[in-house]
Amino acid sequence: MSSDGARITLAGSADALSDDQLLELYATGDRGHSRLRVNFVSSLDGAATHDGRSGGLGSAADRRVFDLLRWPADVIVVGAGTVRVEGYRGMALDDRAVAWREQHGLSPQPVFAVVSSRLDLDAEVFEGNPVRPMVLTTAASPADRREALSAVADIVECGDVRVDTRRMRDALAERGLTQVHSEGGPHLLGTMIEEGTLDELCLTLSPRLEGGMARRITDGHPANPTDMTLAHVLTASDGTLLLRYLRR
Repeated sequence: MSSDGARITLAGSADALSDDQLLELYATGDRGHSRLRVNFVSSLDGAATHDGRSGGLGSAADRRVFDLLRWPADVIVVGAGTVRVEGYRGMALDDRAVAWREQHGLSPQPVFAVVSSRLDLDAEVFEGNPVRPMVLTTAASPADRREALSAVADIVECGDVRVDTRRMRDALAERGLTQVHSEGGPHLLGTMIEEGTLDELCLTLSPRLEGGMARRITDGHPANPTDMTLAHVLTASDGTLLLRYLRR
């Protein structure tokens, strides 16, 4: 067992596991404590994108885990750049996920939260969300954009001139959103590493050498080396590796 109670599996086949078994492997234990999990995909040579999008690196196994990691989350946090590039729209879990959440005493749907300092977001991003979304921003964000977006989302200040992920976690926890799941992007992950707020990284290694000038899964911030402990390695029939690391 790991320090937080998660089962440690050094090798196993994701293809052979049911959704319930996968969810058990990714369980986080005590939901009363704030926890920040991040999910990313990378090529073998460290690229975070293929043709400019992380989705281009994904496989069936990656997509399956990507979807399942949303099920236990209270809130799903995504950087504005990733929202634009990856085409996020109207995030809602399907009926099977809703049933699982309700069976486990959770609200039917997690909250969708976008991190943006400049608020350069279209209101259409939030259309179709089953619960009112959030925009996590700064005190210095443009007043006109705050007013426009407040019609479709709750605006929450989490910093003065840039979003502070420590204040972000506190603000979410105050609203009862303790299980924070982030889907990127690299700039937001860089902030989390710099500020020491990351608890867990779920990393898919795609069996591909990308080459070129693709960005890494983290960038744009000073280094802050953070030791992580391997919780499990899962394989897929196509050569994909699904890794789970916990902060020491």
